[in-house]
Amino acid sequence: MSERERTGLFITFEGVEGCGKSTQTRLLVEHLEARGIEVVLTREPGGTALGERLREILLDVGQTGMRAETELFLYLASRAEHVAHVIVPALARGAVVISDRFGDASVAYQGGGRGLGADLVRSLNETATGGVKPDISFLLDLDAGEGLGRLDGRIQEGGEVASRDRIESETIEFHGAVRQAYLDEAARDPERFAVLDARGHIEELAREIASRVDDRLMERNRTHPGDD
Repeated sequence: MSERERTGLFITFEGVEGCGKSTQTRLLVEHLEARGIEVVLTREPGGTALGERLREILLDVGQTGMRAETELFLYLASRAEHVAHVIVPALARGAVVISDRFGDASVAYQGGGRGLGADLVRSLNETATGGVKPDISFLLDLDAGEGLGRLDGRIQEGGEVASRDRIESETIEFHGAVRQAYLDEAARDPERFAVLDARGHIEELAREIASRVDDRLMERNRTHPGDD
């Protein structure tokens, strides 16, 4: 997808389990929609009918013994569908796409956590996405142990306590490696990443995120006048 075809803005949220991505994505959607901007909120794995079925498999605690390579290719399959059927069409019509995780998650979780290596995952991501990358990626940085602690006591709709999924149930060492891989990736691409302390006050984080996004939208509008 060329820059000429891509008039929208692609934003991703990344981070370890429990870092608060869902809350911040929701608040950013509310901020943008209040401005009358079309927003497409999506997630990975998922985003399409096939992606949601793959999500069920990937997060199912009953799926024991899955090879790291199998896990990676399932995420990539979901991503390829996601890009083709959700992200690219929305960007082409000028929408703001906000995704809860994208390709950096595989670099962190499968590249770092599973030990497959960042270089391999980046290369395969390039194939799965056709080169589509976020304009800005918010990394909500948090100690892995603190993030996992936040998961306990989550309440689902209906009042039931949510149990940990297959990825959340991994060891603290795994999640620590994921965090470090995220930080390494952010250091590698500082122009795209905004690393924010996830321990900050929710409203303060939301204001900083909204301000950064507003600045990027102003920049986009100078490049593509009349898109809004």
